[in-house]
Amino acid sequence: MKKNTSETRKYRSDMNDKILNSGFRDFNKFFALDNKAYIDGALPAKTKELMGLAASMVLRCNDCIFYHIDRSIQEGASRQELYETFNVALIVGGSIVIPHLRYAFEMMEDIFSEAGGKADEK
Repeated sequence: MKKNTSETRKYRSDMNDKILNSGFRDFNKFFALDNKAYIDGALPAKTKELMGLAASMVLRCNDCIFYHIDRSIQEGASRQELYETFNVALIVGGSIVIPHLRYAFEMMEDIFSEAGGKADEK
């Protein structure tokens, strides 16, 4: 059964809390490094999230695809920016990316619908 976007976010948050509170410090170190990679620097956070999205599509990780679409939209990405990112992933990864492109489209539509279209005014 398909989870909706809020259920997916809650699951991710709950499981991350369990992992980060497990007492195994190496998990915390990796999560901190991952988080730091996506903050504004020489490249803006939105660009980094779109890069993460393209990589996630090529690596065929739907959980990662959801996360980076969600974060990209939070950082102000438009449909056109997402479409171009999807296209880069498709060109780099080839036809095996197509099922993940379908998933990405579905998640993008769900997230923009949830935001009431306000996030897609560009």
